[in-house]
Amino acid sequence: MSKRSDVRPAATAAANPPLDACDVFHIDPARVAHLRGALIAEGSVQTLAETFRVLGDPTRVRMLDALSHGELCVCDLATLLGLSESATSHQLRLLRTLRLVRPRRAGRMVFYALDDRHIVSLFQQGLRHVEEADAAKPGRRLA
Repeated sequence: MSKRSDVRPAATAAANPPLDACDVFHIDPARVAHLRGALIAEGSVQTLAETFRVLGDPTRVRMLDALSHGELCVCDLATLLGLSESATSHQLRLLRTLRLVRPRRAGRMVFYALDDRHIVSLFQQGLRHVEEADAAKPGRRLA
C-alpha cells in the first residue's frame, strides 16, 4: 500500500495529457515535509528574484559582460555600450544596490568592477546555459 495520501484523479483528462502536470494528484507527505524545511528562506527568495529581475535587462547584461573583462570607468563603459553617462550611472546604481558591481573613486573618476567572483560565476554559468541551448537547437551541430 502506498504511503502517499490524497490520491484523486486530475481535474481534466485528455487523449494526450500535457507534460507540465500530473495525470493524477498524488502527494508524498514525507517528501513534501522534508523539502519544506530545505527550501530557501523567504527573504533570500525575494532578493534572489530581484537579482534575476535586474539581470533580465539586456543593457545591464551588456554592462556585466563588459565588466567581466575588468574594471572600467563610467565614461568608458558608457562609450563602449553607446549610452549616455547619465543612463549608464542609473543602471550601475541598480546593479550596485544588489551588490552585483562595486565602485571605486579615483580623484574625479569613478570605476566599476564586478563585486566578487560569485557574480562572475553566475554570469558565466548563465552564458554557458544560453550557448548550450543555442547549440541544441534543430539544425545545429553539437561540437
